[in-house]
Amino acid sequence: MLYDRRYFEDQEQQFLAPYAIRSRGSRGRRYPEALDPFRTAFQRDRDRIVHSKAFRRLKHKTQVFVIFEGDHFRTRLTHTLEVTQIARHMGRMMGLNEDLVETIALAHDLGHTPFGHAGEDMLDELLHDIGGFEHNEQSKRVVELLENKYPHFPGLNLSIEVLEGLMKHHTPFDHDERIAAEEIVFPSLEAQVVNLADQLAYVSHDLDDGIASGILNMDDLVTHVDLWREAQLVTERFTTNLNPAQTRFSNVRYLINKMVNEGVQFSERTRINRGVEVLEDVFACPDRIVSFSPELEARIARLQSFLNERFYQDYRVLKMTINGKRLIRELYNAFVNNVEMLPSQEYEKVLLGDEPRRIVADYIALMTDNYVTSEHGRLIPTQSF
Repeated sequence: MLYDRRYFEDQEQQFLAPYAIRSRGSRGRRYPEALDPFRTAFQRDRDRIVHSKAFRRLKHKTQVFVIFEGDHFRTRLTHTLEVTQIARHMGRMMGLNEDLVETIALAHDLGHTPFGHAGEDMLDELLHDIGGFEHNEQSKRVVELLENKYPHFPGLNLSIEVLEGLMKHHTPFDHDERIAAEEIVFPSLEAQVVNLADQLAYVSHDLDDGIASGILNMDDLVTHVDLWREAQLVTERFTTNLNPAQTRFSNVRYLINKMVNEGVQFSERTRINRGVEVLEDVFACPDRIVSFSPELEARIARLQSFLNERFYQDYRVLKMTINGKRLIRELYNAFVNNVEMLPSQEYEKVLLGDEPRRIVADYIALMTDNYVTSEHGRLIPTQSF
């Protein structure tokens, strides 16, 4: 017996919570397509993302450490996979559509630049007078325009529910992305779960990488970070004779489990208190439903402050950040001043009248760390003295 699309749609109808999004109820795609016989709309979207060039390039894009700093530090791809795993788990606990959760999570960082947030900050600075650069908007731009695989439409033609999830807030499909804060309507619970999983993953895993790199010290964490101190006490209570690496793993695992479980439990209480019973209630609710409690949010904020002071601002990280910004700035200026050096496909866009600076930014944003470095070396000869 083969299980077709209708079987999976029936399974969703039977087992998902009434406030979850169902594939059968998708509002469709910008460019209409025939339904796939075996995959639901969101399963199809997931497959398109996994097979995209932008997704493959995440393997060689910085999370915190550039890829040549070590084989065991997280890259943008491993971060994406970790967010996806955590988000699916949370979505399953809440009775949400796991396929939609997975799809949004896999796509949420497709617009990230090489060299992490340093690259994003530099492109935002360079484009400040023509709208700036923001990686969530760029992720949507990647899947709507920059991936160019299909003959009948630009981009990947993903479902509207996925596109809305990528924007971190729910807006009409063609609404100006730079929506005013007071106009924000929170997106599906599936998208809200991905947002929370993203925060949870990067704070816990950056902490893990910071310790593994030797920049952060576990004794300092015990002294200054109450969440870590709590994790350490639990580890010592239930395990003995752990080496430092095992202790680090045990503590990070505790933090992830704590944030997942308390986040889901608090979100469920919020859902009930806000009277959210069906999908229409989700979009009518003026408040975020999936979140940490204020108490846990404050504790996470203290951990994030510690990371910012002791990790992200450490000279070893800053050296990589400053160098990445320099490479991107110089490469951007080289292309803007000599657009004919762009690959033919990008240069044709300029000839057709597209904004050259945005085309250059799109091209650079899609690059990996390694490719930025090699292109910089090719186009900008090193000065000799």
